[in-house]
Amino acid sequence: MNRGAAIVLALCAVLVLTTAALISVTVSAGVTRSDSGSSAADASQGLFKEIQPVKLSNCELQRFGEKNDGGYLLCGNLLGDVRAAYSYGISGYDRWGCDVSRRLDVYVHQYDCFDLSQPLCATGKTIFHGECIGSSAGTRDGRPFDTLAGHIARNGDRGKQLVIKMDVEGAEWDTLLTAPIDVLRRIDQLAIEFHGFDEQRFRRAVRRLKILFHIAHLHWNNYSCVGDGGQFPAWAYEVLLVNKRIGRLDPAGRAMLPHALDAPNAPDRTDCQVASQQ
Repeated sequence: MNRGAAIVLALCAVLVLTTAALISVTVSAGVTRSDSGSSAADASQGLFKEIQPVKLSNCELQRFGEKNDGGYLLCGNLLGDVRAAYSYGISGYDRWGCDVSRRLDVYVHQYDCFDLSQPLCATGKTIFHGECIGSSAGTRDGRPFDTLAGHIARNGDRGKQLVIKMDVEGAEWDTLLTAPIDVLRRIDQLAIEFHGFDEQRFRRAVRRLKILFHIAHLHWNNYSCVGDGGQFPAWAYEVLLVNKRIGRLDPAGRAMLPHALDAPNAPDRTDCQVASQQ
């Protein structure tokens, strides 16, 4: 083979390899996009199944907090062992914390580092902290953060049974994924507003919680109703988790949604509740 033919063949080989590489990259990119879309859809569908409530035979749901946004359902008859309460994300008002404090005669620690307005509770015992909760302690954008374990330790509440309300605009996911199991075990009831539904870590967080908790109630926040969320009618949704240590599962029962005590977060907006899925 002469030198010219060898050069031509070499150039052809380079062209073939380059084309193959481009095709491979294109296919890989397509697969990645497809996998990503499929992953988001799978995450959403899986999470929707995970958050469906079960029926507890010994839970009497009662409403604590505001009439609309800020009100949450708890198993009112299963709060007898609670010795301290935590209310995260209060935005200047916290009737939930005030109701819990008066009802149980316990201190309620209120946390918010974005709105430093301290709500009044004339007949309750509430302590406001201008701090937020997260997966680690530190300062972010000039605002102080600490972990759930850090807050409990600093307030002298280690070893106590707790009731917690949490509405922290998405910070709940990493907070709960990193909270020590021993800390979670001490929570008798957790009323939480989750935000989002299309990431696998959301499902992991809920499944981690369900090791210790029953999901006893679900309410969709109609401030965040969406038309393209698949099974999810809203971007934000309130979930009641009851520790399996105190909540007794009724295998023959069925949790009915919506509950008679539910109320729209925004009374002047169209609601987007859906009937029970089980």
